[in-house]
Amino acid sequence: MTVSTTATASPPALMRLSPDNWKLAILVGLVVSVIAAIALPASASFWIIGAMAAMIAAAFVINAYRRKYYGGLLVAPAIAVLFVMNIFPLLWSLGLSFYAYQSNQQSIRFVGLANYIKVLTNDIAAPANWAALVNTAMFVVLTVTAQMIVGFLLAMMFAKQFPLRKYLLILVLTPMMLSVVASGVFFTYYYDPTFGILSYVVNAITGGQFILMSSKVGAVAGIVFADAWMWSPFVMLLVLAGLVSVPKYLYEAAAIDRVSKWRQFWTITFPYIRGLLMLALLFRTIEAFKLADLVILLTKGGNDTMTISYHLIRIANEQNKTSEGAAISYLMLFMVIVLTNLYLYIANRRSEGA
Repeated sequence: MTVSTTATASPPALMRLSPDNWKLAILVGLVVSVIAAIALPASASFWIIGAMAAMIAAAFVINAYRRKYYGGLLVAPAIAVLFVMNIFPLLWSLGLSFYAYQSNQQSIRFVGLANYIKVLTNDIAAPANWAALVNTAMFVVLTVTAQMIVGFLLAMMFAKQFPLRKYLLILVLTPMMLSVVASGVFFTYYYDPTFGILSYVVNAITGGQFILMSSKVGAVAGIVFADAWMWSPFVMLLVLAGLVSVPKYLYEAAAIDRVSKWRQFWTITFPYIRGLLMLALLFRTIEAFKLADLVILLTKGGNDTMTISYHLIRIANEQNKTSEGAAISYLMLFMVIVLTNLYLYIANRRSEGA
């Protein structure tokens, strides 16, 4: 006699109702958040999306506790702060870019990609956006080039031992330690046509009045010089770290073989600092795309020096076009992501070739 037993079919892991099922929590949270963002007012959807985020976080914490993954519990507060302060505002602004919303009005409606199309093609908004983007590209090329050249030369100088090296190194690093506001105020007085040091020296030499910020060329030169003064030490530190890591015996062997200094640089020194130069180039390029503070302090966008970051601030804060500002910010983010991936592709190709 055979006894047949029928086992109760258990639901799939994704659909299992349990407080530690983080996969189901993510699925429910995403679905509810999307529906709330589309169908409900912004004030209501804000709290619903926040509640869904809290539910997902709770599921992760319970799952980690039941699995005795106490390391995850220890970093959970830091992850929660990171989400609240960084990730959630990022996602919220991304959602706003698909709505017609102004911070000085209560109405909000879903418009899809209309904001992105407007900032790129609208006859009124697009020319100013494209002009600011062109200025930003100009500043990226000029400032990053100046910083890379000056930083590299400083690193080559400080890689050697000489009297007062330690004190000069501290002096060179000082601009990087100052806040941007302090540096901007300093250069505001430095370029001042009445009592600025630069104007005073040029006036004493030429006998005429010199106003650096009176033209676009002068304004651009002033901003580029100020930015290079602040951030060339950053490039210097990265390159200097590579220079001091070069084994001394390589230079000694090259000297015995009577290899020229020029060839020593390209065959010994440069391979050690190439990766750090690329890293400095990436970091400074990303930061140059966000150039706004020096422009605000020195020119306020005058003489055709408006950058896309400052333009974004004016659109979102002064003109209260929050959704358009969000669209521009994510277009900038897309460009930065493309540049970063291009850098990683080049770096990987070089490492594979080596």
